Amino acid sequence: MAKRARAGFTLIELFVVLVIIGILAGLAIPKFVQTQQKGYVTTAVEDLRNLVTAEQAYFATYSTYTTSTVDMNASQSPGITISVSSVTALGWSATATHAKLVGDTPDGCHVAVGPAETTSTESEGAPYCP
Repeated sequence: MAKRARAGFTLIELFVVLVIIGILAGLAIPKFVQTQQKGYVTTAVEDLRNLVTAEQAYFATYSTYTTSTVDMNASQSPGITISVSSVTALGWSATATHAKLVGDTPDGCHVAVGPAETTSTESEGAPYCP
């Protein structure tokens, strides 16, 4: 009787490989999502830092603060929405959110300048992500 040559993989071998790939994907995907969320937060913080600079430049020119990011030439990264929510003679506050930001900071990051705007958890002019 001639010995038959093995031409492929058995169903069990293929199933074991699929299980191993599934386990590896199950470990890698949550880490990727977490890293992606950190990137969204970092982008929001950088946009707020740029907003602080633009708002201070606007104040230096016009001696008043503004809610318009267009008037201050403040750029926004793709997916980031910045809203200057409160402007007084002494200061202002703003929020930056990303469309895909979920988890610990779904409300985005905040920045405030001025004694009436800054809360106990924020430093003046420093972006804060709760």
